[in-house]
Amino acid sequence: MKQNETMNTQGNWKPFPMSREDVLAEVVSDPKLRIPFWKLNQECRERFLEFLQGTKTLPVTYDPFFKAVFHPDVHPERLSSFISSLLGIRVKVKAILPSEDRLSDGDSLLIMDVLVELEDGSLTNVEIQKVPYAFPEGRMSCYSSDLVMRQYARVRGERGKHFTYRDMKKVYTIIIFEKSTQVFHQIPQSYIHRGKTKFDTGLELSLLQEFCLVCLDVFREFPYAKDKNEQTAWLSFLLTETVEEAEKLVSEYPWLEEIYRELAMLRRKPEEVLGMFSDALKIMDQNTVKYMIDKQQQVMDKQQKKINEQQQEIDEQQQKMNEQQQIIDKQAARIRELEVLAAQK
Repeated sequence: MKQNETMNTQGNWKPFPMSREDVLAEVVSDPKLRIPFWKLNQECRERFLEFLQGTKTLPVTYDPFFKAVFHPDVHPERLSSFISSLLGIRVKVKAILPSEDRLSDGDSLLIMDVLVELEDGSLTNVEIQKVPYAFPEGRMSCYSSDLVMRQYARVRGERGKHFTYRDMKKVYTIIIFEKSTQVFHQIPQSYIHRGKTKFDTGLELSLLQEFCLVCLDVFREFPYAKDKNEQTAWLSFLLTETVEEAEKLVSEYPWLEEIYRELAMLRRKPEEVLGMFSDALKIMDQNTVKYMIDKQQQVMDKQQKKINEQQQEIDEQQQKMNEQQQIIDKQAARIRELEVLAAQK
């Protein structure tokens, strides 16, 4: 593609723009791109074309693109910096752990999921949720507990009879919401929430489970200038959509230019980018189906509950009618007795 040659002689990562018509014509004329391109949904097709045009960046909140930027086997310092900025403590990522045996039931509508082990042995789960209602507090607690048990099984297996519970390290559950629920908006100007178990007496115990919840929509709408630090840089990076936004961000944080340069180089590999879009869409489709089934079950449960309540009301009304009929029958019997007595007199 002509777009492959858009890097200028000064090494600037920003490409020379192309028209949508030219990009589309080249895509549909390439047999390796045409079929997978038309298999994408409308939103992904447009974002792919805009990326090749040089007007939009890649959606790094989606799993394949996020891992391309942050994969610890290639760029361990990036994921370490990102997690450190969210937790507020310095951590170092050791490795990504397999997710096949996780507790995750797959019915939460997530668009990115990575589980990593930190250098000190603690575990961190990072998820980006597209629909906040798909990740209620109960699921968050279960995921955190799953991390504790995974670590327990691994450490006990390694330590054997020498295992003690002091060998256990922290587990961090980080959930990033693209669109947060109303409860988060009740706390104005707070886009990141860190939490752990506390006691009402002020007793200080360092329990294992900690949480970090990030609301990207609240961060975007923050009413005044944000502090210039790594956290602001990374969250702004996740939200960047246009090349103009990326340019402004790079001017504030020059160290991000390397990442944008790597992403821009993917314009030379449109087939690979299409595959990443296809993988992201497949994850979304699978989770969407399961999520919709779960939502439909909730609707059915509510309807059944309403039917049960209505039936209970009917039963109560029927019981009252039976009781009133018994009173009427007793009154009628009494009247008949009085009539007999009157006739006898």
